[in-house]
Amino acid sequence: MPKIQIGEYTIDTWYAAPYPQEYNVLPCLFLCEFCFKYMKSEFGLKRHMLKCTTRHPPGDEIYREGNISVFEVDGRKHKIYCQNLCLLSKIFLDHKTLYYDVEPFLFYIMTEQTETGAHFVGYFSKEKRSLANYNVSCILTLPIHQRKGYGNFLIQFSYLLTSKEDKYGSPEKPLSDLGLLSYRHYWRTAVVNAILDLDDDLLTIDDIMTKTRMTADDVVHTLFLMNMLHKNAKGDYVLVKNKQALLEYKDKILAKGYIQVKPELLQWDPVLFNRIE
Repeated sequence: MPKIQIGEYTIDTWYAAPYPQEYNVLPCLFLCEFCFKYMKSEFGLKRHMLKCTTRHPPGDEIYREGNISVFEVDGRKHKIYCQNLCLLSKIFLDHKTLYYDVEPFLFYIMTEQTETGAHFVGYFSKEKRSLANYNVSCILTLPIHQRKGYGNFLIQFSYLLTSKEDKYGSPEKPLSDLGLLSYRHYWRTAVVNAILDLDDDLLTIDDIMTKTRMTADDVVHTLFLMNMLHKNAKGDYVLVKNKQALLEYKDKILAKGYIQVKPELLQWDPVLFNRIE
């Protein structure tokens, strides 16, 4: 299955996905961009669109700014939608193994709104109860929407939820190569902003963790990559910062004009789940 058609876009596939065999041998798979139902032909898709009433993800809209929205979808309540989404994401994620067991997960769907509906841009999923404090299980931006800053938006959004939960979070490993690059970029930016905002000569790892909601491992890893941790004469690691270099980096990121999450627009409270739903 070398191609898929979703909405007005025809996209080359990257990896094989476990669609039923009769669909995997097609030259192109046709998907509804609103419910992700998959079909064998454009004619079948057109017939489906005449009947499909879905124009936005199921679940609750928890964030909106302009034409950008984020919906929270419960994998238990909307099982078929989430399974179809996972099949779609496998086409672009080599390491993804979750397809059908979606009930333990929440899905956060990012869309662009037009007069015809809320069009899928990307998403991330997270476990309802993660013993390892993972705040993301899987994350994807459709290739047609990459290089717009949407991946960074989704990562930033995941940490906003972590902050609201009063926790520290990290994505589930392993990350894809593209995912690792995206996270390292986000972590670097978050750490730089935290250091500049706190502006304290006695700044500690804990201070940065509290500001960013990143785990200690991710903060330390990022500081090492930025060459900001050095051993002093006593053999202890100390934070060494060049404020001018940090300001220049921040200006460089701001110049890209990527969309930023605005915490005040989030309409969401942490969900409490019972042991048995």
